[in-house]
Amino acid sequence: MISQVFILSSQGDHLIYKDCILMHYSQENSLDLYLKLVGITILLSVQCPQRNKNLNFIHVRHSGLYWVVSTKDNPSPFTIIEFLNRLAALTKDYCGSLSEKSVRMNFALIYELLDEMVDYGYIQTTSTDILKNFIQTEAVTSKPFSLFDLSNVGLFGAETQQSKVAPSAAASRPIVASHGEQVRKNEIFVDVVERLSVVIGSNGVLMKADVEGEIRVKCYLPTCSEMRIGLNEEFSIGKSQLRGYGAAVRVDECSFHQAVKLDEFDTYRILKVCPSQGEQTLMQYQLSDELPCAPPFRLFPTVEKDYGSRLLIFLKLRCDLPPKSVAINVSVTVPVPKGSLSLSQELSSPEQSAELQPRSKAVLWTIPRFPGGAQLSAVFKVTLGFNAHGLYSVRSASLLEVGPISMSFELPKYTCTGLQVRFLRLSPTQPGLSQRWVRYVTHSDSYTIRI
Repeated sequence: MISQVFILSSQGDHLIYKDCILMHYSQENSLDLYLKLVGITILLSVQCPQRNKNLNFIHVRHSGLYWVVSTKDNPSPFTIIEFLNRLAALTKDYCGSLSEKSVRMNFALIYELLDEMVDYGYIQTTSTDILKNFIQTEAVTSKPFSLFDLSNVGLFGAETQQSKVAPSAAASRPIVASHGEQVRKNEIFVDVVERLSVVIGSNGVLMKADVEGEIRVKCYLPTCSEMRIGLNEEFSIGKSQLRGYGAAVRVDECSFHQAVKLDEFDTYRILKVCPSQGEQTLMQYQLSDELPCAPPFRLFPTVEKDYGSRLLIFLKLRCDLPPKSVAINVSVTVPVPKGSLSLSQELSSPEQSAELQPRSKAVLWTIPRFPGGAQLSAVFKVTLGFNAHGLYSVRSASLLEVGPISMSFELPKYTCTGLQVRFLRLSPTQPGLSQRWVRYVTHSDSYTIRI
């Protein structure tokens, strides 16, 4: 039985408080007790139950917010954690985004959700399809921060393969339309998202390469009995015999959502699912120690001593993506000696920028857009300051303090594994105009280059 539900900000401020049953503890007493009890635990981001004064506290963290349940009984912690995860997912579905601002703006909607989800401490339902029949409050939306640029979303269809631009907030709006909307769009979004981890040695040899990917679906269709997603016919799992006649698409491991039907997957590589309104992760996969293509970036660094107390860093960065591909939001971080005071730079194009970050003692080189096949260069002159023994010269500053270099970037319309969606079919055919959006994006999880 759930006694109380809290939603706290990253600073510990309470945003939502719901007393599910009559408690002997006031809101302030329970909240203060929880913060004193698990203050250190929160700082360490450890998810574990805590108990004090006949109250059990269980929390999870999503998008910088803490979702907390207190209970006087001893329920299964996994049940409470699953409830909190579903509450966070439903809040994101109904509010369009998950942040402190969206929770504050939609507090009435969240209270209404909790009233329908929990009745006198007992969990009733967490299904979006059931809750949408009872929720009457309209969501107040705000444009959230998005890691992915929706301007690169392409429209997928059997008749045409040309790309169109998706609405700027199409994939982050609430799943329930406002009552004032005259026409509700029937749309479904399929995202193929990959995270790339790479370590490149000082000799340019690829030492480690891992890819973690997933196929996400966000559905705005009022009714859809079945959706069929066709993947590459050459898609193989493990080191089994390659399939098809095209380029091989292989992963080491693969897991599926429990609602996905796999009766046609082994033969035709087709996923079948009955999507519910909201967001679902249909498939997760992983590829380790091997990339079917070259790493997207190759760096040629040179570090030299300059006269006086200056250090010269030459960087030549090459993008090995196909000519039609482009990388966005590229940043290169170069650690420099701790005694670094100032930076002067020479960049190959005006849209680039560079700065010396005083706290982390690193040079941050930012490239907004990097076309495939292009090559950029930069020269950084780092001036060193004084140390306890006098002038912090280049000789006393070990060149080993420079590096390793790390990169972060996004690659829209590109997957490292080569996984593609062949077709996306809905059954039965949706009435009116329905739009199907398929988006591919790869972003860096950890991209390290030793020098």
